[in-house]
Amino acid sequence: MTARPRGGVPRWFVLLTVVIVAALAFTIGRIVAVGGENDDAGPNAADAGFARDMQVHHAQAVEMAMIEYRATDDEELRMLSYDIATAQQAQRGQMYGWLVEWGLPQAGDPLMTWMRGSEHDHGAPPQADEEELLAEMGMASEADVARLAELGDAARDCLFVDLMIRHHEGAVDMVDAIVDLGSEPVVLRTAASMKETQQAEIDALESISNRLACG
Repeated sequence: MTARPRGGVPRWFVLLTVVIVAALAFTIGRIVAVGGENDDAGPNAADAGFARDMQVHHAQAVEMAMIEYRATDDEELRMLSYDIATAQQAQRGQMYGWLVEWGLPQAGDPLMTWMRGSEHDHGAPPQADEEELLAEMGMASEADVARLAELGDAARDCLFVDLMIRHHEGAVDMVDAIVDLGSEPVVLRTAASMKETQQAEIDALESISNRLACG
């Protein structure tokens, strides 16, 4: 018998939806990049760094959101986590498509290198290890993600809310940086949309935190 998350939606259907959304976004990302190639001289180092780092950032958001979606009994959190997972997986596909279209590798300089030397530099030393850099980006530790998968009921819901607020705040900082440092119009438009969506989700998560008395 196929395992189903709460609410009766088969898990395979949810995962298939996320994959399809990502594939469509990848295709759209390539089309948009081609359509905008005459807008300027091409992407700069910040555009490429943002596309790479935000894919890493979004990957963890999708992972945490899917854990919460499958486990929670809170309908508002189920809806919000599903929205986060599908939207951010779609954006990952779009950013992957940009790098393909620009002829650039999916991996490049160490995390956040593109932000260094600007007012958006988070202050991590050049010799910082990846774990320190991920924390600077607002990302959860491996231990936090493991706890999220292990906890039950209200404790898990509150941890998810806390981790996702911090995660989104890190993304907003990255968006503010690319708005100042980027040059590619499609990147700047997408970043502005990301900020609007993630700020609205931060507000919703804070409201849920208050409702659940997470403290």
